[in-house]
Amino acid sequence: MSIYKFENLKSVKLTPHLSSGTSPIIEGKYVYYCLNQKEAGTGSELHYHPNELLIFALKGRINAVVGKERKIVDPGTFILIPPNVRHSMKATEDGPCAYLYIKDCTWTVVGISADEELPDKAMTVEEANKKFEKGEIKDRKNQGAKSDSSKDNKSIIIEGVPNCYYKILDNLDQSYSAGNQITSVNGERMNFKFYEISKKYNEKKDKSDHENFFYILDGECKFEVGDKTHTADKGSIVKVEKNQKYSFENITEKSRVISISSNEYLESKIN
Repeated sequence: MSIYKFENLKSVKLTPHLSSGTSPIIEGKYVYYCLNQKEAGTGSELHYHPNELLIFALKGRINAVVGKERKIVDPGTFILIPPNVRHSMKATEDGPCAYLYIKDCTWTVVGISADEELPDKAMTVEEANKKFEKGEIKDRKNQGAKSDSSKDNKSIIIEGVPNCYYKILDNLDQSYSAGNQITSVNGERMNFKFYEISKKYNEKKDKSDHENFFYILDGECKFEVGDKTHTADKGSIVKVEKNQKYSFENITEKSRVISISSNEYLESKIN
């Protein structure tokens, strides 16, 4: 299957002992693609993981910590969190939040508390939830991590973290620009691309260079993936495998599309 909608997928607790976040998970070969959802005033404790994390805020406001920097993040902001950097994402008290949540597949989506050393092996989401339900993992939500222990954790990065925040849109309902524009941010392992389409646009590849996930933020687009054609409206996710033929074009005059792709470095680590 190449086209999805999050509301048609089952949500699970991603890291039940450290975070209130629940999400459906679309698993590619190189990328986990999720919609992380948190109720007002809840979220994740300070934690880290050895995979890269990309976030795009869709709903509500996020009380975000990356390294030592704290920011209130509104919809339309993209965040790139490098591997092993300490972070926390919580919904502010005034309402729930939701954001696209993308991790590379060198580790699972389960995080590690900031005051714990990196384990030899990652837990799967299923293992973490079973252990949590059996009481084999202590519930640490709303307790935080011991800051004195975090400083001694050799696995984690806290100091010297560069800017990780990119303001893509002031808000999701803002007016379109006059012409088409594409904004790119390239991480170590994954690439983010934001398309704002105000005029006719067509993209075509006989062989996709990388694994791609396209999210329709606004408008409607037609995708051809392999030998299948899909009409993708707002909230649709279209998956394209590496080396797969694809094309897309806007159906509505104005469309906004978010693309996440693997890169050669990530693919070499996994292959």
